[in-house]
Amino acid sequence: MSVTVENLSVAYRSRRGDVTAVDSVSFSLADGEIMGLAGESGSGKSTLGNALVYLDPRMRAAGGKVCVDDRDLPIADNGAMRRRRMTEVSLVPQYAMSALTPTRKIGKIINDLLRSHRVADRAAVRLELRRRLELIGLGEDVLDKYAFELSGGMRQRVTIIMSTLLNPSLLIADEVTSALDVSTQRAVGEMLLEFRDRGYVKSVIAITHDLSILAQVADSIAIMYAGRLAERAATGPLVDSPLHPYTQALLASLPEVGVRHDQVTLTGIPGRPPSLANPPAGCRFRDRCPFAFDKCAQTPPFAEVRPGHLVACWKVSADHSVTARPVTEHRETADAVTGPVPSAEEQA
Repeated sequence: MSVTVENLSVAYRSRRGDVTAVDSVSFSLADGEIMGLAGESGSGKSTLGNALVYLDPRMRAAGGKVCVDDRDLPIADNGAMRRRRMTEVSLVPQYAMSALTPTRKIGKIINDLLRSHRVADRAAVRLELRRRLELIGLGEDVLDKYAFELSGGMRQRVTIIMSTLLNPSLLIADEVTSALDVSTQRAVGEMLLEFRDRGYVKSVIAITHDLSILAQVADSIAIMYAGRLAERAATGPLVDSPLHPYTQALLASLPEVGVRHDQVTLTGIPGRPPSLANPPAGCRFRDRCPFAFDKCAQTPPFAEVRPGHLVACWKVSADHSVTARPVTEHRETADAVTGPVPSAEEQA
């Protein structure tokens, strides 16, 4: 098992008290697995991803445990995490332009990175850097350019190379395809698959709003709503047979290729996500859910209702004859259902 997260809670400090943006989240990733993490804005996706790499001064770890390669990850201790970043966990930030210093050339930014992590054999790493640039179709001359001289797709690919240069066990890719055209989105997605297949990273958490991207690159998908996981399964079952009403609504809001708007009307999700400063009791989706009933006033467990398929929904649990099992009891089964990880060529 490459990554294990148990009951992780992360809060933001505010004048009115802590706001819990990630609430008791548990999941695990196998070696070689790409897990997609999707949900509406404000669902806690980026907070979860960032918390595994860096807690900024506004954030605090409110509980839980994270292990990478069977070693505890001290996410609450930024000093200890500094030694683990880039080598064990690494982040591709949401905005590539903001991640690249505009007054320094790309090559100098990478030199600063190697120096800050006290890399001994920098010559070998620079040789590997050139190989990886060639692999994704970028010339060595990109190292002599400033970030503003690169296109959006080139900046994103350079940022991914920088984040994976020291071969981390876990890569958090936060909205790496946002603001890119469709062909560039595909290229970036294939780059993640290629880097995983070549062993540059062991596991990836790909955070995005776009479920259609995850359907192409992810082995499994987790759906997050109002700070909690709503559903998780292997990509095929989740996309083809979603169980949670929120997942069903998200997929129903996506346009289908070849379907005209006069033939089908896209449906949005009525209402708004609840405020995390004062979240409602019970299921947090119940005020927007067409299937809500009395029991939804209680918090549903995130439990396995089919082999490898976990859902936090009372109605789904009641509709399935299989006795639901809590997330902590299903891990080996989930890994078996995820199955062998397909190659980049098979998924392209």
